[in-house]
Amino acid sequence: MNDQRKGSDAEPTTHFGYQNVPESQKAEKVAEVFHSVAARYDLMNDLLSGGMHRLWKRFTIELSGVRPGNRVLDIAGGTGDLARKFSQLVGPTGQVVLADINASMLKVGRDRLLDKGVSGNIEFVQADAEKLPFPDNHFDCITIAFGLRNVTHKDQALASMLRVLKPGGRLLVLEFSKPTNPLVSKAYDAYSFGLLPLMGKLVAGDAESYRYLAESIRMHPDQQTLKAMMEETGFARVTYHNMTGGVVALHRGIKP
Repeated sequence: MNDQRKGSDAEPTTHFGYQNVPESQKAEKVAEVFHSVAARYDLMNDLLSGGMHRLWKRFTIELSGVRPGNRVLDIAGGTGDLARKFSQLVGPTGQVVLADINASMLKVGRDRLLDKGVSGNIEFVQADAEKLPFPDNHFDCITIAFGLRNVTHKDQALASMLRVLKPGGRLLVLEFSKPTNPLVSKAYDAYSFGLLPLMGKLVAGDAESYRYLAESIRMHPDQQTLKAMMEETGFARVTYHNMTGGVVALHRGIKP
């Protein structure tokens, strides 16, 4: 959630990892991180999760209920893992929009999907999750995987997603969360703040960006807090599923 303390210039501040920064600067700082890691994003995901991110995303797809002819929006779609599968599921009568606020990530995703022959029912849009440039009641399903924690105003983003969903449409939020076991939590901390920046330095030549990623995970709302935020926004039947001991959680909500 946002840190609404005031800076010396009276501008509201928010967190960027463990730092407090003016709200107007957060998006730019997050963009710098993802410009830096975009080229090796998939490689680093595999290394850092031991390939588990693929299983987490597979479960997200299974829970999405996406069918032929559906219209799907994948926010913070990055390199296109989810969009590629959704493109297959919706078929020629459906549509998939891969959206990302970061031009570098969007380019990597577009190039990767086009190289794999995915086209026809997919389009690419640079968009801010807080101000989605789509009509009301437009999508059957929206997914955001490992992106919500980087959004400055999460409440505004959730409201924007609710607006563009059709009644009965589903939102799925896949995100790092809070481990449910204290031993897992302790080991996860040691891994995140020790090994993660080191691997970022060795593989991607960028320790600082991966240190931010670890910090941003810790600043993200826990499972119950995010569930309450979704309910306060107006989503119904909100549930969540812990995976890998709560290291990751998948939240699902329905537009009434």
